Amino acid sequence: MKEWQELGKELRRFINPETFPVAIKILKDKREIPSGTRTPLKNLKVKLAHCQAQAICRKYGWTLAMTREDLGCAISGHAYGWEPADPDGSIDFLIRMNYAADSASALKTLQSFRVLEPHQCEAVVYSPLEWTKIVPDVILIYLNPAQLMRCIHGSTQHTGQPITSSFSGRAASCSEGVLGAFLDQSPQVVIPGNGDRVWATVQDHEMAYAFPASHLKDLAEGLVRTHERGIRYPIPSFLRFQPEVGLTLPLTDIFKQAGDKNEVG
Repeated sequence: MKEWQELGKELRRFINPETFPVAIKILKDKREIPSGTRTPLKNLKVKLAHCQAQAICRKYGWTLAMTREDLGCAISGHAYGWEPADPDGSIDFLIRMNYAADSASALKTLQSFRVLEPHQCEAVVYSPLEWTKIVPDVILIYLNPAQLMRCIHGSTQHTGQPITSSFSGRAASCSEGVLGAFLDQSPQVVIPGNGDRVWATVQDHEMAYAFPASHLKDLAEGLVRTHERGIRYPIPSFLRFQPEVGLTLPLTDIFKQAGDKNEVG
């Protein structure tokens, strides 16, 4: 685990996110959940959405596991293959909520969700990367646009290829983010969805970045290399210039005129 924890500290050093980066493990067998890991129903006495579990991990620093028994969100249940959505009911919901104009667009929306097959996953473990209890499959970071820019610099330093992502504003962190990174094995830029904001307290300034754990070392190295050349966070503003006060007069003349007016008054 130490290597993952050290890489987490590298992210802290070069990105300084407001909340903890989250290490995520997708388990086929829930018996592989590390001992001592909290679960929502047992320890918190409530069922949660996956975005809430992510928020507890990144804000509290807890290691938390989600199973089907802990699930309180139909959308993420569909995404993880735990409770596949009824197509007719889902289409009706998307139309009634005006997410879709008609049945055809609603069906396309439903088909666009990134999902796991049933029985592909029995549990998901969320653990703070800097003291993770699991070897992650995916890393998820919530950050501001400038920090996201730096992550993209790090991710593209080796390949030179831009990051490509899709954006729907729906099921964003769980489907487009975590599962997109897991299934495609590529980094994903995430615009948090409505559920992320309503239930998982994502703030207006926050975006997210999800990527396969195998990419973390390259990302960290890319951050180090670009940082060496002065491309860093916080962004170093250029301040070595003489300010201009007033449109035409030198500063001393402005002060003199102000003093003359005060004397007249």
